[in-house]
Amino acid sequence: NKIGDEGAQHIGEALKINQALTSLDLKYNGIRHDGAEHIGEALKLNKALTSLNLWDNKIGPEGAKHIGEALKNNKALTTLNLWENNIGPEGAQHIGEALKSNMVLTTLMLQWNLLGEKGAQH
Repeated sequence: NKIGDEGAQHIGEALKINQALTSLDLKYNGIRHDGAEHIGEALKLNKALTSLNLWDNKIGPEGAKHIGEALKNNKALTTLNLWENNIGPEGAQHIGEALKSNMVLTTLMLQWNLLGEKGAQH
């Protein structure tokens, strides 16, 4: 079952309130940039989630922008899997900018994102 952007919106709303869940696996769920926006908004408020797996959701560079914005303020997330999300160099830039201020994230997976040489610079 793929929850898509609509399901990600509902999960995002729940994560804004839930302070018990520490690990969330949303791989292969058809989440695109709109869904990533909802997840990102939730990560700005959530203080419990330490692991988020978004493997193979195709959030793209716009989705990476929303996740990156959340990472600038999030003080809980230590593991983020963005494997195979088509974020490209632009998305890598957003994530890279966030890492300049995020001192909590210890594991970041970006395989299969077509980052290229330009994306790797960030």
